[in-house]
This record gives sequence, C-alpha cells and structure tokens, in this order.
Amino acid sequence: MKALICGVSGQDGGYLARLLLEEGYEVIGTSRDAMVASFATLERLGISDQVTTVSMAINDFRSVLSTLEKHQPDEIYNLAGQTSVSLSFEQPLETMESIAGGTLNLLEAIRCIARPMRLYSAGSSECYGDTAEPANEETPFRPRSPYAVAKASAHWLVRNYREAYNLFACTGILFNHESPQRQARFVTQKIVTTAHQIALGKQQKLRLGNILIQRDWGWAPDYAEAMWRMLRMKQPEDLVIATGRTVSLEYFIAKVFENFSLNWQDHVNIDPSLFRPTDIQCSRADPTKAFQVLGWRHQVDIDEVITRMCNAARGKTWKPMLVQGSVREDRSMSETR
Repeated sequence: MKALICGVSGQDGGYLARLLLEEGYEVIGTSRDAMVASFATLERLGISDQVTTVSMAINDFRSVLSTLEKHQPDEIYNLAGQTSVSLSFEQPLETMESIAGGTLNLLEAIRCIARPMRLYSAGSSECYGDTAEPANEETPFRPRSPYAVAKASAHWLVRNYREAYNLFACTGILFNHESPQRQARFVTQKIVTTAHQIALGKQQKLRLGNILIQRDWGWAPDYAEAMWRMLRMKQPEDLVIATGRTVSLEYFIAKVFENFSLNWQDHVNIDPSLFRPTDIQCSRADPTKAFQVLGWRHQVDIDEVITRMCNAARGKTWKPMLVQGSVREDRSMSETR
C-alpha cells in the first residue's frame, strides 16, 4: 500500500506517517517546496529517512494532478492548508484557497485519474461554532472564523464529490488534539513552554486572551489512528472524532502550572488584544458513531495529554510501542540523551 500525506510536516502528518510505516505502507509526504521545508517533526519521531518527501502546491491543480499521476497512491490524507484559526482572520484569502481550494484540487485530480484512490480530508470542530449540546454528525454547521468557513466548504466539497462521482472520500471532523509536536504558536504549546520557562526562572509572565473558552482536547496519535481507520471503512462517511469530555482553557492552564509546581494566577496576564474578533465559547462533542463504526475510542485523556506535554518540555519524550491488537498507545517514557 502506498499513502500520500499532504501536509506531512505538521503534528498530525508526523504521527500519521509513523503509524502508516508501522502498518507496512510506503509513505510519501508533500510540502510546497520539499527542498527547503523543515521536516523537524519527522526527525523528532525518528522516521525522516523512511518518508519520501516531494514538492506539491496544493492550491495549484496542475501540481496536484501531476503528483498523483506520478506516485499513484492508494490512499491520500489531506492535512494541508493554513491551520491557525487566529491567523485566518489576518489571512482569509490564503486560508480559503489552501483549505477549500486545495481540497477541490485533490478531489478533481482523483476524479480525472482512472484509478481507485481513497481520500481522507481533515475537517474541524470549528465548523460547528458554539455547541452547548454535544455535536454529532447531524449537527448543523455555524462557522465563526474564516478558517471554519474554509473547513465547512471543504467538507461539503468532499460530500458532493462522493455522491456525484462515487469517490471514496470522507471527512474526519476532528475536535482539538495536542501533543509535544504541536507548534509553539498554538495556545496549548505556548502555555506549556512558557510555564516551563517560568519554572526555570527565565520568564515571569504569560500573556493570554480569553481563557474561559471550553474545548474537547485529545491526544494527537489517537486521532491519527482514527484517520487511518476511516479509510478502512467499507463505505465512506464523515465522522466526529473526539473524546467526549470538554474542559476550559483555564483548567488546562491550571493543570500545566500545577505540573511545574506553580500557581497560574501568579503568572498569567489577560491581554484583550489577543481576543479573536469572533470566538467559540464552548465546544462539545458526541463521538459515539466513531466508536460504533470504527471501533475507535480515545486512549489518552486531557490530564494525561497535559502531563506528557509537560514532560516533553522538561526534556523527556514518549516512545512509540509496537501495535498490540487494534489499539496503539504511547505509554513508555525515557530521558532524551
């Protein structure tokens, strides 16, 4: 089996590549310019020499088509595009082009190539907007950011091509998921990194925006497993992938600082300039169908996610275990030398 991962350099791309390699896949990863791109995540996971990296501009149809024709993958995982909700307010055109336009290019290229290819497209819980009641596959979308609008557009493109052209294409509506591989510009990693610096006496304060927001946070390798399982389905369909537990950002902050033996209230300043123009106050999920259809359930809860991220900041890392049955867990920990 050959898999093409669009956006292999990110958190999800790295964990997915590792999982597919464990399953015996040939893995090809794309970047806009593979000659100069950083594949630090693949290096940290110890798999950079096992993944073939190629250049592909997902917003350029000819580039997408030529890449698919050349490599003829059995499975395509679309994780590419602008990934920051906050940045989407500053770069709405690039966000829409890279997410919705990129998804359309992949779908159209698959349609044009007379060879079966299965497509997984990364959706987002941001599409739902506020969900006081847990969102499932039937919950209407109410996007509140350019990023969410782009993801909602990509979702409907996948569904349309699936129904109109009988493509095996599906969207995983993923709620928030974190790991030590998360980039520093994301708030969870910002909190962990800064708290660690404060504990070392190298920094005094952490500036944050709205800490009252509530999210369903999971462990990124668990979600990579869900992506792979979705392309194992007999018939493609879109599924909510989440833990089913929602906590506030304040809870996340308190647990991180507690992990470093600190009181967060002594070190956190609320900065109104960091508030988004529109934001989701509460995000809740009902992942029941994913369990029923995929047999998938998250293995790591938010408290353990926080512990693992804090341990990684201290210089510890989580080693992958070999597959046991159908469940993967990263449980063993060792010092980085």
